[in-house]
Amino acid sequence: MMKFFGSKNDPPAPADPAEPTGLFARMKQAVSRTRESLSSKIETIAALTRTVDEQALEHLEEALLTSDLGVQTTSAILEALRDRALRKSIEGGKELRDLLKAQIQAILEAPQREIPTPADPPKVTFLVGVNGTGKTTTSGKLAAWSRAQNHSVLLCAADTFRAAAIEQLEVWATRSGVEMIKTKHGGDPAAVLYDAISAAKARGIDDLYVDTAGRLHTKAGLMDELDKMRRTAARLIPGAPHEVLLVMDATTGQNGLQQARLFTQSAGVTGIVLTKLDGTAKGGIAVAIAKEMNLPVRFVGVGEKMSDLLEFSPEAFVDSLLG
Repeated sequence: MMKFFGSKNDPPAPADPAEPTGLFARMKQAVSRTRESLSSKIETIAALTRTVDEQALEHLEEALLTSDLGVQTTSAILEALRDRALRKSIEGGKELRDLLKAQIQAILEAPQREIPTPADPPKVTFLVGVNGTGKTTTSGKLAAWSRAQNHSVLLCAADTFRAAAIEQLEVWATRSGVEMIKTKHGGDPAAVLYDAISAAKARGIDDLYVDTAGRLHTKAGLMDELDKMRRTAARLIPGAPHEVLLVMDATTGQNGLQQARLFTQSAGVTGIVLTKLDGTAKGGIAVAIAKEMNLPVRFVGVGEKMSDLLEFSPEAFVDSLLG
């Protein structure tokens, strides 16, 4: 059943030298559309009044909603700013921007938690979500990210419902220079997971990434299959899966937030990978996820290249958005 591709000794693909270097520079580029939209509106608010008043806060509310922070998150931010304005006036755009940055960063940091590390490897991470969000691509990019941390990596092609998913993951395994285990199209996902975990344990692999089938909460059979995989992992490695990352398309905005709610209930999601962040002016969805779901954004996808997956930093995100 098991087949291997690539070699863990192959070097990861080099980054494009034309790309900006450093987390802040790359994050700033990724949120450029959201930043341009939000910053221009804040500048307009600041130009209207020297002291931020209720009318200015109403304009800010519109700006935050347009950036897809959502009603609940926007209301919480506005309530805190109004409370501050009652106690001490907010003087001009710079102070408003600084207070807004502090509010958003606090929201993003609240759900951040220490990433579990098993006593004995491998660390098992499931990638879940609906088709089209970039799960398979993200699996490959995470493999490359782990390689850059000097971790040994194994990929598991547990999306056996789509032959194209297995083939796509093969390509990413080769590009990432890591090994991969697969079975035939239509095979048992739990069985290939069993083989992958067994191989990872035998080889002393640090990180095992499991690409699962795209599914909706309404697909009971697929959700049952995912539950079976979770039980298989826990039986072989206590505490596994150690992370369940929901891959979300940032361009879907609030619709993606509804997906997060449903998958958290059904699949035990522990964190979010937000893809296509560079393609939307609604990057505020990252803040809504943290506030409404109490889930940390773990990574953001900012392009198609191997290196276009960034570990999420609340500070870098906020500085890029409002700096």
